[in-house]
Amino acid sequence: MTQDYSRAVQLLQAGELVAFPTETVYGLGADAANPEAVAKIFAAKGRPADHPLIVHLPGAAHLDRWARDIPAVAWELAEAFWPGPLTLILKRAPEVPYAVTGGQETVGVRVPAHPIALDLLRAYAQAGGGQNGLCGIAAPSANRFGRISPTDAAHVHEELGDAVALVLDGGPCTVGIESTIIDLSRDDGFPPGLLRPGHITPEQIEDVIGVLPELPEERQDSNTPRVSGSLDAHYAPLTPMRVVATAQLPDVLRSLKENGKCLGLLAHTRQPGLVPLHALRQLPDEPEGYARGLYAALRELDQAGNDLIVVEDISREPGWAAIADRLRRAACGSGVS
Repeated sequence: MTQDYSRAVQLLQAGELVAFPTETVYGLGADAANPEAVAKIFAAKGRPADHPLIVHLPGAAHLDRWARDIPAVAWELAEAFWPGPLTLILKRAPEVPYAVTGGQETVGVRVPAHPIALDLLRAYAQAGGGQNGLCGIAAPSANRFGRISPTDAAHVHEELGDAVALVLDGGPCTVGIESTIIDLSRDDGFPPGLLRPGHITPEQIEDVIGVLPELPEERQDSNTPRVSGSLDAHYAPLTPMRVVATAQLPDVLRSLKENGKCLGLLAHTRQPGLVPLHALRQLPDEPEGYARGLYAALRELDQAGNDLIVVEDISREPGWAAIADRLRRAACGSGVS
């Protein structure tokens, strides 16, 4: 164990906050079994207390400490995708504090794929874990509530400053958007439900369990658990943001500039001359590369003094669904202080 891991474990066991990288975004970590430590997450983020947190585990072997009545499909998905960007919503084990579940009888759990996150979680478990010997770290994105998620250690420092006792620096995140969330908490007869799209697609999940997850608009029951990132406004810059179809970009940008607007443009196709190079962020025209760079690009344009961020609309192909979700929520929440 390196000194950083030793220090991180000590801080977590003392009820302090430690930020660390995952493959998706940087997480703001606290002992998930300690309600007072969890409360510090909500305070640092400005997050409403009824919003549940995702608990990060050292491995699937710890799953039955946090959940009960675990269905067979949960073990199948864990075997296929953990460590990785998939969160499972399951029935809460009795020892799990309501502080981490937002008062609900369900809990969200995953095993992250980033080596630093895994090393920290394993060191934490080896040291005895947190309260009641539970070895989970609650870790929502390490940013102010509703704002752009951090994909680099510098973003965490910018957002939260001294509210975090330690930030473990693992460089840029490799996936760049939050995990897929699947609800497995319903009784028999209901299919798994997709609560948040992410890097792992419904089709990939179907390949493992033989059932395509139900989309939110398809659900037949009203008992949908609250989960992270499900608000209409989320992942948002402070600068107002507008998504514009590719064919309309030249006319829209010309009109905005004629009206004296200072613009930043986020594009995935070549758009020569529409804005100055310093106001342009170009992302790959394929979903994995686009997702990896999305939040960093939005953050840079948000900090550039623009009146408006214009985002070139993306493909409607299934592989872009998670990015479309993030852009829709970011546009809805942008410009709100």
